[in-house]
This record gives sequence, structure tokens and C-alpha cells, in this order.
Amino acid sequence: MLIDDENIIVEGLRRVVRWADYNCQVVGTACDAEEGTRLIRELHPDILFTDIRMPGRDGLSMVAALRSEYPDMQVAILTGYRDFAYAQEAIRLGVPRFLLKPSKMEEIKEALTAMVERLNKQQPMQEEEEQNQNAGSFIVNQALSFMEKNYNQKLTLQAVADCCYVSQWHLSKLLNRYAEKSFYDILNAIRIQKAKELLADPKLKIGEIGEMVGYADTAHFARTFKKLEGMSANEYRNTIR
Repeated sequence: MLIDDENIIVEGLRRVVRWADYNCQVVGTACDAEEGTRLIRELHPDILFTDIRMPGRDGLSMVAALRSEYPDMQVAILTGYRDFAYAQEAIRLGVPRFLLKPSKMEEIKEALTAMVERLNKQQPMQEEEEQNQNAGSFIVNQALSFMEKNYNQKLTLQAVADCCYVSQWHLSKLLNRYAEKSFYDILNAIRIQKAKELLADPKLKIGEIGEMVGYADTAHFARTFKKLEGMSANEYRNTIR
């Protein structure tokens, strides 16, 4: 699979590289991350050449998502973004090749050869397992950060998964593995913690606080608060006065 917002690069790679020499074929191309991600989920390519500096997209999050959801897929980055720290993070997430544009044909061939060799290995290496864990942890941190910033909105698992470039079932699996909680348990914990902070202001009504932290239903807020804190919101307010 080839993904780049510069169509001339996509077409150049597709036509110039002798893919059959590496027992490969180009199964799909895309000029933006959204279309590329959709095609990856549809076609399940073994190898991906992609830019990570496309408009409106966080390239590292996209790479982490792809490495986590498709751990066997080999990813080579083609980019004009010359930042050593950025390259280091991409490699930590399991990207075997980081190629700066304009890339020489020898560099592309070397990257392709290396990725084919990795695919042909029968057993996963310990390093690859560690990279998969790094990618999963990266995504969970992105998800938690997004939830912390948007807890007062009508937040769904799908919305958070979209911001992390993964499917909702995969995000749910990662949250349970790394945070050891479900999506809604995490969201409720964040909201109730914010509610406890707001309860220190006597001018705010209990129902208003529930709405401010994302609960449209006051009764739902009351039940959730008591379940997590062992007392009602009003009782909690009285204890901190």
C-alpha cells in the first residue's frame, strides 16, 4: 500500500519500483490518511509506504494505530520532515525504515528488501513485541488525553477511537489491557473527579455540576457519583465544607 498526499510520489513509486522482483504487488494507493486507513482495513497489506505529514493528521498517532492494530504489517515512512526526535519516536513504535524525501531508489530498495525479510521470519522477535507494546501504550495515552480534554462533551468510544485512528473494538481492547478499565469506567472516573472539584463551589447546584461534566441526566450523575464515591454528591459537598 502506498499513501502520500503528493500524487506524483504515489504514482512514481507504483510505476518505477519493480515490485515483482520482491514478490510484491501494489494492492492500493491513497492520497490522504483517511482513505489510506480505510483501504488498509479492507485489503490488509503486508507492507506500507506512507508519508506522515499530511494535512489535518497526527502522523505518529496514525503510525502507532496501524502498528498496534496490524502488528505484522511492515511500515516505511517517506517524509520531508527532518526532525530527529520525531524519527526516534517512529522507530520506537516499530517503523523499520524512516526515509527522507527525496529518497534515492537505492534507499527504497533497501527498505523494501528489509521489510520482506522481516515478513519471511517465522517467529516474532522480542524487539517487535516491545514495539507493539509501545504502540499500544502510545494509543492509550492519546485516548486518555483526548478524554481528559473532552469529558464534558457527549463522548463515545467511536469518537475517541477516531481521534486515535483505530477501530473502536481495538481501542476497547487496548484500554482494558493497559489501563485495566473499560472505556465507560475511565470516562466516569474522569467526570466524577471533575465534579468533585466543582462541588467546592457552593454557588453551583448539583444538577448544574452534572451537566458541566457531561451528564445530561441528573439521576444518572447522582447514581454514578454514589457508586464511585460511596456517598451522594451533596454528602460529599458537606464533607469538604
